[in-house]
This record gives sequence, structure tokens and C-alpha cells, in this order.
Amino acid sequence: MAKEIDGDDERASMTRGERIRAAARTLRTPQTASWVAAETDVSVKTAQKYLDQLVADNVLREIERGGQTLYCVDQLMATYREIASLQREHSREELTSVLESIRTHITDWQISYGVETPGELRASIADCNDPEEIEERREVASEWEHLQDRIPVVRAALNEYDWATERDTISV
Repeated sequence: MAKEIDGDDERASMTRGERIRAAARTLRTPQTASWVAAETDVSVKTAQKYLDQLVADNVLREIERGGQTLYCVDQLMATYREIASLQREHSREELTSVLESIRTHITDWQISYGVETPGELRASIADCNDPEEIEERREVASEWEHLQDRIPVVRAALNEYDWATERDTISV
């Protein structure tokens, strides 16, 4: 109950624009302005205004589907921002270690479960009777998929590390 109250207090202290921007950055599936308005307790017109700003800022993409305008996170721009953050916040050696660690985890799971992919690991659940083992395999498969998604992002950060570092310096 206290958590709900804290969340309500935090939400109440946010401006309409802050609520819309926060909701927009967490969109998992494309949504309409009226959906965002309902979720953030603002008018559709207000939601539309801020959503259009987020499209102009390359945070969201606007797509047309079934005669409706839908908004979703601009994954390409989000990935570019993530790569830039990795380059700014981590050394080349740290990023290399992250990539190494990911590969080690995946190799360990392949050996441990005798499978090559997270899909094969999920399929192996059919052969399990132990609920704990089933849950463990689900969790490992999910983590494996997550780490596989991270590889190209970390790799891109490393590939363009020097180029980005040269351009990120502020000349005085």
C-alpha cells in the first residue's frame, strides 16, 4: 500500500509533459494518442502535442495502421543513444570484458544444457518433470536471449569506439 501511495505522490508531482514522456519511453507496442492520454491522465490534445515533440526529437516513431496514427519507441535512435552511452561510460577494455563475459555465459549454457540456442533450451522443457528445473530453463533461456540482443550493441560500441571518442571531445 505504501508503495502505491509513493507512486501516486511521484506521479502527482510530475507535469503533464513529464508523465507523457515517461509513458512514451516505455511503450512496448505501438499505441494511439488517446491510449497515452488515458494512461497519463491528460487530454488527447495534450498527449498529441507531446507525442509530436517526441517524434520530432527522434524518441518516438509515428506509424499509420488501420487509419490510425500509432506511436512507438524509435528503436534505431534508442540503439544509437545506447551505443553512445556505452562509449562514454565505459573504456574499450570494459566493453571487451562485457563481450567476453556474454560469450562465456552462452558457451556455459550450451555445454550445461547440451543445446545450441535459447529456443532449443525452451524446447527441452518438454522433457523435464521437475517444476524447479523447468523454471530454471525458462529463466536461462530468457537471459540468454537478452544477452544475444546485447552482443550487436556492445560490438557496435567497440567497432566505432575511436571514431566516437574523437567526435565526442569538446574543443575549447
